[in-house]
Amino acid sequence: MASDAEIEAMRQAIGLAARGLATVLPNPVVGCVLLGPDGTVVGEGWHEHAGGPHAEVMALRAAGERARGTTAVVTLEPCNHTGRTGPCSEALIAAGVTRVVVAVPDPSDEACGGAVRLREAGVDVETGVLTQEAEQGLEPGEGNEVWLTAVRRQRPFVTWKFAATLDGRVAAQDGTSQWITSVEARGDVHRLRAQVDTMLVGVGTVLADDPLLTVRDADGKPLARQPLRVVADTRNRTPQNAKIRGDDAPTWIATGEEVGVVTGSKGSSALDLPSLMHQLYVRDRRHVLLEGGPRLAGAMVEAGLVDRVIAYLAPALLGAGPNALIDAGITTIADVWRLDLVDVRQVGGDVRVLARPRARH
Repeated sequence: MASDAEIEAMRQAIGLAARGLATVLPNPVVGCVLLGPDGTVVGEGWHEHAGGPHAEVMALRAAGERARGTTAVVTLEPCNHTGRTGPCSEALIAAGVTRVVVAVPDPSDEACGGAVRLREAGVDVETGVLTQEAEQGLEPGEGNEVWLTAVRRQRPFVTWKFAATLDGRVAAQDGTSQWITSVEARGDVHRLRAQVDTMLVGVGTVLADDPLLTVRDADGKPLARQPLRVVADTRNRTPQNAKIRGDDAPTWIATGEEVGVVTGSKGSSALDLPSLMHQLYVRDRRHVLLEGGPRLAGAMVEAGLVDRVIAYLAPALLGAGPNALIDAGITTIADVWRLDLVDVRQVGGDVRVLARPRARH
């Protein structure tokens, strides 16, 4: 059983891991705390950016010679492979760590096996400590759920984000939509965009709004790291002069010829969305932010490809105009798409709702 000191250290490690949310993809967020024999912290670290030292190595560096005889408390099973960095299991063994406490086993084929290797070297290993907290975070959306879900399902984690009025409208009847929500809410969206590696829109959104779809700071300046912009464009209708084709960020116009098409229930052809998600995963994309519009969102929901919903609701009414969701394959109340509330908070004059879909039977 984990001690009280180890449990508290795991909470600290989970908090440390969250510092890498905007910088580590396609890698997981990981935090590590080293405890001395008396239970005091002698070193800590987190995975700061992809290709950089892992959390365990950062903690060992911070501890120096004091690492010998310590307990390593880590949010994800130490890796057991050599990639851009060496295996963390071997680093812990070489440093003389005698016990390792793990929150979540590594589900990836290439990196798992660290716990087995540590035990073979005589290190005491305990797993399953604060597993749920490590996966989902101490604060909503700050855990390792994105990377874990992507690896387990072999497709990117998908967050569907939309802004709507209280009557569910994402635009007015004449198509205008800027701006439904407040400046503060739009700033929060840019914070969210900074944590993903891919943003997805349908060609309808490009034709209607011509979005730039980049991440900007509070002063409106673009960030150095920009997610991949993807347009779901079955028949390659994205204009050559569309803003999304510019050099502001990398872009992929995903056409039916490249991704594949499927025939819908009404006989029309549409982009093969599961194929699109698989191809993004193969390209090392782990977190997709679905930005719209309603028809693409409906298709993603119908295909079971949405893992989290973030809705920004403005205290306003339109009475007409497109809804947030169209053609999601739901025709009766028995098929209603239920979600569990994770977090509700006020952002500026609006309300942000974060919810997680329940399993559909």
